Amino acid sequence: MESNKRSLAKAVSYRVFGSLSTGAMVYLFTQSARTSIGAIFLDSIVKIILYFMHERIWNYIPYGRPSRPPDDAPNYEI
Repeated sequence: MESNKRSLAKAVSYRVFGSLSTGAMVYLFTQSARTSIGAIFLDSIVKIILYFMHERIWNYIPYGRPSRPPDDAPNYEI
């Protein structure tokens, strides 16, 4: 299971790229830097929150996870 910090870091880094592409598309259509910056800001805030919630929910869904560690997995117990 991933930590809250890791999920948040992934959400932020993903949104930086996504929001920049959204801002570029808005600018291409509107030719307005102000509108483009506003779209980047709003897009970033909303989608970071949604992605974080999505990540946290998936931590409770076992789909695609092995039911137990493989037999050859290293054991780090002390």
